[in-house]
This record gives sequence, C-alpha cells and structure tokens, in this order.
Amino acid sequence: MEVRLARPEEYEAIGEVTVAAYWAVNPDSEAAIRDLTSYEPELRAVADRAAAAEVLVAAGGEGEVLGAVTFVPDPDSALAEFDEPDTASIRMLAVAPGAQRRGVGEALARACVDRAATAGRAAVLLHSTEWMTIAHRLYQRMGFVRAEGLDWQVAPDFRLLAFRLDLR
Repeated sequence: MEVRLARPEEYEAIGEVTVAAYWAVNPDSEAAIRDLTSYEPELRAVADRAAAAEVLVAAGGEGEVLGAVTFVPDPDSALAEFDEPDTASIRMLAVAPGAQRRGVGEALARACVDRAATAGRAAVLLHSTEWMTIAHRLYQRMGFVRAEGLDWQVAPDFRLLAFRLDLR
C-alpha cells in the first residue's frame, strides 16, 4: 500500500469509496440517514476538495483505491471546520469496506499527522459522527483526545464530535 497525493484520474474512484465507506457504518437513525444523504455530493466532490486542500489516497499494489482522506493544512482553507490558528485538520477519512481493518485508515491518518508536524502545526483537529465508533478508537490510539468544546451541532438532531491531537 502506498499513501500519496491523489491523482485526478483517481478522483471518481475516491468519491465512490468515500460514499461506500460512510454508508457501511450503517447509521440507524433517520437524522443520520438524512444528513448522510445530503452529504453525499460533497463526499463525491473530490476535485473540489483537491483544489482547496490535499487529498491523500491509499493505493493498493494494482493502483486500487483502498481509502482516502482530505488533509486541511490550516484554518484559511475553504474546507476548514475550525478557526484555531497554527492547526491542521483531517476530513472525510474513508476506507473501502473491503479494505477495512487492514491498517489503511491508520496509515492515512498518520500521513496527515506527519504533514501537520512537518508544517510546524501545533495541533490536528477532526470531527466525526457519533456512530463512527471504530474510527474513534483509532483516533484515541493515535493520541487524539475528545475536545467537547469544539463539537459541532450541525442540526438539532445531528452532532459532530471533535477530537484533537496536540503536536507540541
């Protein structure tokens, strides 16, 4: 597996993998299904993300898209969900359902943390849905801690949980 910047010819496959990964989490509430359905166009808009941030791909030996993530290098990016200076973020981390539990998600998350550290950022932030508990365990193993003060109430019945990793 190779983690690198995504290529334009991979964008469509990355969009498909991202949507499949988010649906594989199988949210069971009407609010979650409604919000995921409305989020799908953004999940598929990989070219737009690549224009505003860095889209990383985990590619298999035959170039198969195993997963992808969007690395937001600073709060000035149009994709930033935060305004904390000297901070980077991780967005839309997704692993193809058939490639899950093989270290793909961790490799993508670590690549983002490494990029943030290389850029001299003080912290990495991310938001996650309440039902992505497997991802929460990964983030916590990597040293991220819940940052409840940065949680985001997207709608009255839909909240994103914040996690933060201090790099200093």
